Amino acid sequence: MSVAGEQRIAAAFAGCGKRAALMPYLMAVIPDLDTSRRIGEAAAAAGADMLELGIPFSDPLADGPVIHDAATPCAGRRANVAAVLDLAARRWRHWSR
Repeated sequence: MSVAGEQRIAAAFAGCGKRAALMPYLMAVIPDLDTSRRIGEAAAAAGADMLELGIPFSDPLADGPVIHDAATPCAGRRANVAAVLDLAARRWRHWSR
């Protein structure tokens, strides 16, 4: 992670004051990338401080049964690192205007 990325995360936590930061987890590409984008935007609009984007992969057993069950049906849905990073980058450009 870059220093700028670490600083943004630290700032998000610091901006919460005494309340806990809200960081929902979103398995990207469920049901598709465009809907994932809209879900992420809705979470931000509802007050999420950060958003964790999950990238589905073929054997997510280490992540536990819920994430495994979410990732398994994503095979073949453009579920790859490049697509999810592009989704995040496009959203970041929009927020930072």
